[in-house]
Amino acid sequence: MSPSARGTLDWRPAADHPELLAPAVAAAIHLVPEALVAEIDASLADTAAFCEAYDVALEASANCVIVAGRRGDETRTAAVMVLATHRADVNGVVRKRLDARKASFAPMDDAVRDTGMEFGGITPVGLPGWPILVDDAVAEAGDVVIGAGIRGAKLLVPAAALLRLPLAERLELARPA
Repeated sequence: MSPSARGTLDWRPAADHPELLAPAVAAAIHLVPEALVAEIDASLADTAAFCEAYDVALEASANCVIVAGRRGDETRTAAVMVLATHRADVNGVVRKRLDARKASFAPMDDAVRDTGMEFGGITPVGLPGWPILVDDAVAEAGDVVIGAGIRGAKLLVPAAALLRLPLAERLELARPA
């Protein structure tokens, strides 16, 4: 059997399993009622290890990275959704969208503190009012696996559901890696 979005995981309705979600994600999971959740080995949360261990296709795995853009003393933050097979154009498209002079990945400690989620499990569901920039390739991917806010679980959602999240926008912001 070839890798797929579902892989070999035991998927269950996410709304029925708040213990597998970060508190911020559990509070917002109603925004994605079709979301499924699966428990994973937290040591395998990083994308490559996760996909290999659970037979999940890399092209069905979407990463959420937090980007901070600066203009003067002001910092503008956004979540960027890209497929594991792609690389976000942080200093081009994302920087321009944030109307920033400089943009970079947010420091890990800041991302964890500001999202209330674990590094390696950050997800667009339950973010604190930031724009969610969804790459075209993610939007076209069908079902995608994303973080659950903790390293010990993953969510499976239709990509279209990501575009229904508050402040979500679809952009061409990544290229194949």
